[in-house]
Amino acid sequence: MSQDGVDLPTSLGYLLKEASSALRAAMEEVLRPLGMTVTHYSCLELLAQRPGLSNSELARGAFVTRQSMNVLLQALERDGYVVRPAQAPVGKVLPTQLTPSGRASLKEASAAVRAVERRMLTGLTETDQARAFTILQSMIHSLRDDNGGTEVSV
Repeated sequence: MSQDGVDLPTSLGYLLKEASSALRAAMEEVLRPLGMTVTHYSCLELLAQRPGLSNSELARGAFVTRQSMNVLLQALERDGYVVRPAQAPVGKVLPTQLTPSGRASLKEASAAVRAVERRMLTGLTETDQARAFTILQSMIHSLRDDNGGTEVSV
């Protein structure tokens, strides 16, 4: 560790980033044969759970920029996974809906992602899993709601 730096072996933030990176890599590995990326899967999952989300809402939910989400939505629409109206029914928002093809693709992808999550939790008791869930939610809440306007990153 440098005098002014973070001790990476004991940094919880670094460990969380490493876990996030490992999870994303494992998800990409199982989604790739299905012709998807994590962002593609996230978009379909969000639309299945919250039909009609706007481009901005999807981008926030998938942790990408609006521009990246717009490019993805255009590709998903072209490939028949989603539909969007030509004109906004109200205001400027073009609500996006899954097609039957999108739902079928999502079903297969969701099963693959659940398998990765089960693998990630191997070795943890149900009590440990519940505790980890609670701890992570608390960390997120603390950083989002109690940061006093300070941006925190690793």
